[in-house]
Amino acid sequence: MALSPRFVFNTAAVVAGGFLAVSSMAFSAPVAGWLGFGVSAALLVAGMAGVAFAGRTSVKAGHGALALLGLWSLVASLVFSGTALTWLVFANALAIAVAALADLTAHELSTERVVHALEVRPAETPATTSALSNGVTV
Repeated sequence: MALSPRFVFNTAAVVAGGFLAVSSMAFSAPVAGWLGFGVSAALLVAGMAGVAFAGRTSVKAGHGALALLGLWSLVASLVFSGTALTWLVFANALAIAVAALADLTAHELSTERVVHALEVRPAETPATTSALSNGVTV
């Protein structure tokens, strides 16, 4: 069983959003801004690659939304400073995590489920069973 690229991308986006949310409150504003810039640039590139190579419209929409959030976060990390930068990086991180979780939920709802069914067969007679176990065909 292979992992879906959509699942991997969304899981990485959730982790990146959580990382940015924690780091925006743990580090100073300039450090949080540069971390926001780096993570947002990676999210933008990965989201645009997902849009370019995705086949279904729902996948393109989810990746496009994350790419737009990455673009906005990238621009905000370069334009703002101080307390505004800290809170914008935090808010953008939460938005990225929520959008990625929403896309993960959409992925799970659209995935085809495997249905297992029981096949009922009539019981074999003891004579047939012993003949088959000895290798003799009846």
